[in-house]
Amino acid sequence: MYIDLERELPPSANRAAPDMAVDWTVVVPFFNERELLAGTIASLARQTVPFRLVLVDNGSSDGSGAIAEAAARRHGLDYMLVTERAPGKVAALRAGFGWSRTRWTATCDADTLYPPHYLAAAGELLSRRNCVAAGAYFVAPGADADDRAARAETIRKAARLLPRQSHTGGAGQAFCTATLRAVGGFDPDRWNFVLEDHEVIHRIMRKGTMHYSDALWCMPSPRERDRDSIRWTLFERLAYSVAAPWAGDWFFYSFLSARLRKRRLLSHNIRERQFQQTEETKLVPTHSVR
Repeated sequence: MYIDLERELPPSANRAAPDMAVDWTVVVPFFNERELLAGTIASLARQTVPFRLVLVDNGSSDGSGAIAEAAARRHGLDYMLVTERAPGKVAALRAGFGWSRTRWTATCDADTLYPPHYLAAAGELLSRRNCVAAGAYFVAPGADADDRAARAETIRKAARLLPRQSHTGGAGQAFCTATLRAVGGFDPDRWNFVLEDHEVIHRIMRKGTMHYSDALWCMPSPRERDRDSIRWTLFERLAYSVAAPWAGDWFFYSFLSARLRKRRLLSHNIRERQFQQTEETKLVPTHSVR
C-alpha cells in the first residue's frame, strides 16, 4: 500500500522565515502524473529544512499541472510552475534547473515519496569536503528499519567497489548547484537519451565525489511499469562498470549513445504514455506564497 503522507507525517516545517537562508531547490518534472503528484508534494512539504520547489510540467494532458499547483499552495510552499513542452525528461530537468539559485539542487520524481529528513540528510553529505553529488537508495512501501539497513549496506558496497559511477536513479540524486552548472547541467543537446541520471553523474564526478548514507532514502511508487525495452543491456552495464573509471566519455558519447540511438531510446521514451504535441518552452508565472 502506498503511504498516505497527508496523515502519516508531521505538519509542514519547510517554509522559511523571512530571514532564513534557503540552501535547497527541488526540481520535480512530471508528465501525466495526476494520481501520484499530490502525495509526492505532501512528502516534500514535510521536509525539516526550507527549500524552493520548481514544478516542471512536461506537456501533461491530464491536468497534472493544476493538481501540482493546488498541492503546492495547500502546503504553503515557495514554488513556481514551469511548462516545458519539448518532450523528454532531460528537457524538463533543464527547464527546472535553470531556475535554481540555491547552494544545492535535488531532482525528485513525481511518483516517489521522501521522508521528512531527506533534504537534511542530502545536505549533510554535500557539506563534506569534495562531495558534489549525493545519492539515495530506494526502498519498497512498508520497508522497516531492517529492510532499509540492508538496502543501505548494498549501495555502500556497490559504491566502494565502483566509486566512479552512479548507483541510484534521478529520483534520488542531489547536487552542488554550482558544480552541476559548471559541467553543463542537464542538456538535451549533449545527451537526449534515457539513462540521463548516469550520464550527468559521469560529468559531475570529474569535479568531485558522490556519497551515500544510511539516512538518505526514498520510496518510489509500487505501480507496475513496462520499461524493459528502455533499460540498458547486461553487456552495456558491464561495459559501464569497466569503462567508467577511465573511459567514461567514450562509453557514453561513442559507445552507449550509438546503441541507444539505434534502439530509438530517446529521453521522451521513458514516458509510459504517448506524448501529444511539441512546442517551444513556456513559462507559467511564478507563484510565491511569501
